[in-house]
Amino acid sequence: MARGDKGDGRLRRLFARLERRVPAMSGFFAWVRRPEARLVRLPLAVLLIAGGAMSFLPILGIWMLPLGLIILALDLAFLRSPVSGTIMRFERWFALQRRKWRKR
Repeated sequence: MARGDKGDGRLRRLFARLERRVPAMSGFFAWVRRPEARLVRLPLAVLLIAGGAMSFLPILGIWMLPLGLIILALDLAFLRSPVSGTIMRFERWFALQRRKWRKR
């Protein structure tokens, strides 16, 4: 299996997980993954990343950063594997921390 194939599969699974967690956004996620949405996808990803960097402002949040990176990784193949791997590791770490907090 080529490295790009692994990143592609992870990215598809991340989008599927996002669609399950936020069903109201599933239509948006399906639309943003379509090839003809590329002209909108790149500026949207940059705006989300910039908004995530300014998460100290009231409406903007850190949630925008990983979403922007995932959307950007759709078009930049070299980002697919690192972005999807990092997000998956963070999700595992967060789940472990949540279990530890619940035990207290």
